[in-house]
Amino acid sequence: MNISLSETEFPVRLRFERPLTDEELMRFCSENDILRVERDANGELIVMSPSGLEGSSWNSEIIAELIFWARTDGRGKVFDSNGGFTLPDSSMRSPDAAWVSWSRWNALPPEERKVFGRITPEFIIELRSESDRLSELQSKMRTWLDNGVELAWLIDPQRKVIEVYRPNEQPEIHEDPTSVQGTGPVRGFELVLSRVWGG
Repeated sequence: MNISLSETEFPVRLRFERPLTDEELMRFCSENDILRVERDANGELIVMSPSGLEGSSWNSEIIAELIFWARTDGRGKVFDSNGGFTLPDSSMRSPDAAWVSWSRWNALPPEERKVFGRITPEFIIELRSESDRLSELQSKMRTWLDNGVELAWLIDPQRKVIEVYRPNEQPEIHEDPTSVQGTGPVRGFELVLSRVWGG
């Protein structure tokens, strides 16, 4: 099933007569690879538009900073927005950036690494794009935490705000910070925001 992009308002939600199997979901995503696709816990597909050039550049900077730190730190592995994680609630989500410890990654069977593996990252970053509704992203952050993520950052360039999420805590709101510091699983990681949206 291919999706026509003409006059489509994103995100689009698709409900099938029955939820797609993991194999069917992989095939659907490969046939519509221009789009970003996620699956919620009810089996409904959430189809999002690709990001604009500015958002893509910001996300590239975030990934570059996280990879550079992870290589030096040596405790885990980084994933970009093309990686889909199948979470305990059966949803499949794709954060803009994710970090998984080597111990968690090495416990994942090799065949699961080629698909939307059943693994929860310890740390994720979501970057708000122009088309993202803030309330929906904030709800998504809680979904990440409910499924075992230990630390999650919502970066909102439109408001110049970083929202930091941890389990069983209210989000920390940082307005126009120069940087944000990693804690817990990514202690020692610092994301300098001027490198993201400043240049």
